[in-house]
Amino acid sequence: MSTYGPGDTASAQTDAVHNAASRSAAYLVNNTQDDGLFEYRINMDPGIKVRKKKYNILRHAGTIYAMCDYYQLKPDVNIRDAIERAGRYLRDKSILPIPERGDISAVWSVLEVIFDGSPLQAKLGGTGLGLVALLSIEKIRPGFTPRSDLQSLGRFIVYMQKEDGSFYSKYIPSMGGRWDKWQSLYYPGEAALGLLMLYEKDSSDIWVEAAAKALAYLADSRKNSAEVPADHWALLATEKLLTLVSCDKLPVSGDLLINHAIQICDTILAGQIENIERPEYDGGFSEDGRTTPTAIRLEGLLAALTILPPDHEIRKRIVAAVHRGISFLLRAQVGEGEFVGAFPRAVNKIDQDNPNADTFNRRATEVRVDYVQHALSAMINYLHLTENCSSS
Repeated sequence: MSTYGPGDTASAQTDAVHNAASRSAAYLVNNTQDDGLFEYRINMDPGIKVRKKKYNILRHAGTIYAMCDYYQLKPDVNIRDAIERAGRYLRDKSILPIPERGDISAVWSVLEVIFDGSPLQAKLGGTGLGLVALLSIEKIRPGFTPRSDLQSLGRFIVYMQKEDGSFYSKYIPSMGGRWDKWQSLYYPGEAALGLLMLYEKDSSDIWVEAAAKALAYLADSRKNSAEVPADHWALLATEKLLTLVSCDKLPVSGDLLINHAIQICDTILAGQIENIERPEYDGGFSEDGRTTPTAIRLEGLLAALTILPPDHEIRKRIVAAVHRGISFLLRAQVGEGEFVGAFPRAVNKIDQDNPNADTFNRRATEVRVDYVQHALSAMINYLHLTENCSSS
């Protein structure tokens, strides 16, 4: 692990984040296979056998997104080649039309690689993140995916949206198509972000209206709640919407969306760990030391900083929390050796008297592609923040 500590200066932290982001980007490149699939999950402990690997196409797409963001920060031919390999797998192997509509396509969870016994299905979040990934590649390789194919994916998300702005979470042909017996916290935000990135490429109002409607539903359904979920994807999508469309032209209330963002940030901030006796946990957002809960919350907080009112008191709290959270991630990253650049599931094992100790501790040294992806995304967003501050 890194020896970076919370007492180091802000400039030293920025330099450390640049180096850490480079290590994680290299880890992802080195774990992109020739067929475009990622080495999805490993365990750094050689004594722990990794069980049959269940591949998740959402995390595949999310990893492409982070790699593209890093490429724009620091272009490199090896990263670009890995992005294109992973992108071709997503584009050529995972996207197919839905049975009843030839003009609507989705990102499908391909049975040959998920190995979990589920029926063939297309998840709302898969198509949302599929759009995010493919449109991120468009910024590097324009024309990588035909515009008509991107529009077809956008139509799937609109098709999955209900009148009130909420969504069906899955499309399962064997169960009649659109299916909402289960709901995902993150799918609506992922879908909205995908539509908004499509709107940047194809300025049809249908995309921005559906995304705004989705975010307004989330905000309205949570506005009277004392505590809302730490929905970082909603923050990312809200930031994208409010930077694309001025408040006076929004099809929904801008104040409603901003208040929702503040609610989410308050929830996140309340969960940050302060532990002087266990400094390796300090600044994280999970009492058991897991790394990804911290990374995703940092992504959300950093997105919120770009849209929250400049005089709102929460901004100072967010900035302080972000610096502490980034310090946690820097300490958690593997800094040398075979797994350099990786982020383990947790920074430590838990006490054996915990009833979940055996299961948790076997996975504490696990590295999954999304653990690295989310940490990389958080670090990239942090670097954008520090660069904007230094130039203003």
